[in-house]
Amino acid sequence: MTSNDRVSKTIMAMRILRGVLTLTFVAAFGLLTTGGAQAQDRVWVQIEAHQSLAAAEQRVRAYSQLVENVNGFQATTGLYAVALGPYEPDLGQLVLQQLLAQGLIPRDSFLEDGDLYASQFFPVGSNVLQGDGAAATEAAIDGDGTQEEPATEEVAVVEPEPEPAAIPDETPQEARQSEAQLTREERDQLQIALQWFGFYNGGIDGAFGPGTRGSMQAYQESRGMEPTGVLTTRQRAQLNGEYNAELAALGMRNVLDQRAGIQMDLPMAMVAFDSYNFPFAQYEEVGDSGVRILLISQPGDRATLFGLYEIMQTLDIVPLEGERERQGDSFLLTGQSPDLRSHTEARLVGGAVKGFTLIWEPSADDQIARVLPMMQASFQAVDGALDPAAVPEGLDESIDMVSGLTVRRPDLVRTGFFLDAQGTVLTTTEVIGQCQQILIDNAYEASVTYRDDALGIAVLQPNQALAPLGFAQMAQTPARLRADIAVAGYPFGGALSAASTSFGRLADLRGVNGEETVQRLDVSTADTEAGGPVLDVSGNVIGMVLPGTVEGRTLPDEVTLALRADQMLGLLQEAGVGVTVAQPAGALNRENLSREAADMTVRVSCWN
Repeated sequence: MTSNDRVSKTIMAMRILRGVLTLTFVAAFGLLTTGGAQAQDRVWVQIEAHQSLAAAEQRVRAYSQLVENVNGFQATTGLYAVALGPYEPDLGQLVLQQLLAQGLIPRDSFLEDGDLYASQFFPVGSNVLQGDGAAATEAAIDGDGTQEEPATEEVAVVEPEPEPAAIPDETPQEARQSEAQLTREERDQLQIALQWFGFYNGGIDGAFGPGTRGSMQAYQESRGMEPTGVLTTRQRAQLNGEYNAELAALGMRNVLDQRAGIQMDLPMAMVAFDSYNFPFAQYEEVGDSGVRILLISQPGDRATLFGLYEIMQTLDIVPLEGERERQGDSFLLTGQSPDLRSHTEARLVGGAVKGFTLIWEPSADDQIARVLPMMQASFQAVDGALDPAAVPEGLDESIDMVSGLTVRRPDLVRTGFFLDAQGTVLTTTEVIGQCQQILIDNAYEASVTYRDDALGIAVLQPNQALAPLGFAQMAQTPARLRADIAVAGYPFGGALSAASTSFGRLADLRGVNGEETVQRLDVSTADTEAGGPVLDVSGNVIGMVLPGTVEGRTLPDEVTLALRADQMLGLLQEAGVGVTVAQPAGALNRENLSREAADMTVRVSCWN
């Protein structure tokens, strides 16, 4: 079924449900007015209040598609209220109860007497506050207490429609006969409804094979029906009714965001548009739904996509535990924690990165299990992408924020470097202490496969194969004393996205206490550069930077200690760690040496 078909069915379900509610209210009006009781004070069912007129206008129009008697008022408090009515008090209570039971309005909706409403902005041109509309069931009464006849038009008397006949139940044979009369669309719809409630996980093909029959039987068992595997006409009507009611409660609606260049089904009873904040169109939660949505849209190429992949993983809205998958032109990120869930997917489409992030609280798991597949199936990238200038005024853009979203910070950051073409990393043991998760470049989870606490080295294996631009060629002989060297790493707490290179000289082939495994460098390094590679002028790795303390004492700023590569090489080979032995090569200029160093150097972070 196409996206347009689903939208049509959703709108039809909303109209049916609205009609049912209207008939219910009319019946209630009749009960409340029997005997010609005189009108009482008016009340409204207030369902939402917003600080901005734009947000209130969007919500009041959305509600007008679901229920009747929707009004928008500016209150004396400065807020903009969305309210239903007016009603007589008893009827208002009934309306409130019925709409809450249907899930069409927020759970914190309440009755309001209207004293706080100052002016009306919806429907345009209406003014029920000044008597432009009467409370429901209120008759026009003249001065002597008799009912006043309408002055300009006659009221048409509408005969009530007869009650619909109850759908008779059928025998299995009769059910098969009536099922055979179903159209392809009707058969598809049954599979969609069964899939929605988790009974069916096959394709929507209108073919009632063993999978569909089994799902029908499971549905019948769950509803206390005879499990025949063939739905009767009554049971099909009940299944479709349950499905349509849930769609209406979620407010699934096809939304075209022209600025973002994205069209998809969104649960508009759970979220409402808030702002554009490059590269996101942000939809915030409605009431206490606990659901938020970000539409991702920015011009760019594969590098832009991969950069976004790394950035997204630093945000609080993407918990650490979850699936991480990056392919050539797309990526998938999922996260879950005791308090939060999120699902992010993005792809490269026609010179732009398009996608979405769905964020929800665990209490909404069941609803999201139904909403997410509809969002995925309906997602379409259309022309247009967000302008990088789309940033709200006054937004906090500190180092701890990305597009108004809080950045999650690691407990510890150090440096490492690739040992082979599969992405194996050598680093310092300082970074792997008490870590629930170790990430390479803030994006790729890794596990410790080897460590030597005496030397202070650790080998990390990424949980997915990587393809580094370069990896270490390890020198098997000591470097020449006073030779020029380069150190690559991540200073400034790892805040920079690429490795930096510092240049100096090899001061000594032994440590401060005469250790043969350590060499001393005349170069200044930061704490977060520990674990980084030390290179000679040929680009071969002659060592690994050590933490900046010796026996509890901090080294001078211009002194750095590093493990010697010739001392590590044999140990790594014996441990089964694949390393490449350096071959003689010519000298590189500083620009090329910095490029080679950056290609093999990574940021290693510890997360809890």
